[in-house]
Amino acid sequence: MTPDSVHAHPCHAFDLAIVGGGVNGAGIARDAAGRGLSVLLVEQGDLAGATSSASTKLIHGGLRYLEHYKFRVVREALAEREVLLRAAPHIVWPLRFVLPHHAGLRPRWLIRLGLFLYDHLGGRRILPGTRSLDLRRAPEGAALRPDYAHGFAYSDCWVEDARLVVLNARDAADRGAEVRVRTRCVSAERAGGVWRLALAGEGAGEARARVLVNAAGPWVADFLTRGARLNAPARVRLVKGSHIVVRRLWDGPHAYMFQNADGRICFAIPFETDFTLIGTTDLDFTGDPATAAIGEDETRYLCGAVSAYLARPVTEADVVWSYAGVRPLYDDGASRAQEATRDYVLALDAPDGAPPLLSVFGGKITTYRRLAEAALARLAPLLPMRGAWTATAPLPGGDFPHDGAPALAARLIAAHPWLAAATARRLVRQFGTDAHHLLDGADGPEPPLVADLTPREARWMIEREWARTPDDILWRRTKLGLRASAAEVAALARFMGTPADMPGRHAAE
Repeated sequence: MTPDSVHAHPCHAFDLAIVGGGVNGAGIARDAAGRGLSVLLVEQGDLAGATSSASTKLIHGGLRYLEHYKFRVVREALAEREVLLRAAPHIVWPLRFVLPHHAGLRPRWLIRLGLFLYDHLGGRRILPGTRSLDLRRAPEGAALRPDYAHGFAYSDCWVEDARLVVLNARDAADRGAEVRVRTRCVSAERAGGVWRLALAGEGAGEARARVLVNAAGPWVADFLTRGARLNAPARVRLVKGSHIVVRRLWDGPHAYMFQNADGRICFAIPFETDFTLIGTTDLDFTGDPATAAIGEDETRYLCGAVSAYLARPVTEADVVWSYAGVRPLYDDGASRAQEATRDYVLALDAPDGAPPLLSVFGGKITTYRRLAEAALARLAPLLPMRGAWTATAPLPGGDFPHDGAPALAARLIAAHPWLAAATARRLVRQFGTDAHHLLDGADGPEPPLVADLTPREARWMIEREWARTPDDILWRRTKLGLRASAAEVAALARFMGTPADMPGRHAAE
């Protein structure tokens, strides 16, 4: 079923209606559709338009969670790294992290023990293990201040977070799910043995479903109380995480994890070839999650955190882009935001056989697929469905070896000799094997709309990936907003027939 397929007949009751098009909602929709259920997914904005596009963009076990004895959470996340690497090698790829030892903070033996556990808890097969580094001689030490002599290198994975959401929605739609973006669920009520949903926006109308899933992310409690008019069965703690992007700070493909004096850690990661991504903060948040933005104090904090390690300090003037997102963590009573659990809680409300409501609290992008499996396991007694299947199934475009992106780009160039090598690499990293379908019938280069983005690519995102505005394309389906001029954004807006704003741009033009 395509994104523009007609809406189901109003008399039809879906097996499952899901409110929220972030990674959890899209992951549940994909899993459910693949089990033979009829699925409706509604999202009030763009897919991955909030928390799921504002992550640190890592598929990782969470090394620092070991300090809080969250062994099950870490084990599950570590195992998922290679599951997702195999399922989506175009948007997930290995990344080596360098952890310099700071003599005044965690002792070396404790770090070594933590990394030993990290290497062995999750059944690692593809990713290389930890090794010690002499930073005075290793190339990874060149960008650091000379007083950092020792360190460690370990493995995790990088992910294009928003594309992960889009591809889950794509796969769900390909398996029969109906996906409606720019569609808000105004109300949900139990009536006649089903949920009756009132929808507003692009997909306005009424829908009915046997089971309702509340995957509204930071709006999960708000939807319960205002949309479904129920009491929240669990508490949610909203925690804001902010990131900054600067010009590339070092040569080499490695990333850094830095320990901070306040006990927190900070990542510095190669980003979009020419940039470095730095994050994140953890601050309790109140108010509308849609208004979340980085504060000046957070920018100073992140600049200071990395400048304590890097030979060349980072200043606020270096920031070319910034973003902030609100994570809906389950409130376990932790005293500090950074200590709140990243585990997920699934709360099922089905009093006296009434139509069930499953609410999703917490979670992290790394374990979204396991969360979806757990959600379907909770619902299996209530809906006839096939068994779990996503552990070995590739996402759209991901049907190639985990280390096959360079070979795929070479084949793309061989088929289209006019294609620039950098563009071929970008297309493979976004679309995987679908890049061949994208270029099917193209007999030469097109004049680009933004950077190397062509009308053909923009049409693909509009027709197959639910893109509706320039922001959807420039900041979620790609990060070409980092390279876009005002004139190019205006040209893309004219092409799409939408206003030429750039809400993704928060800092220097």
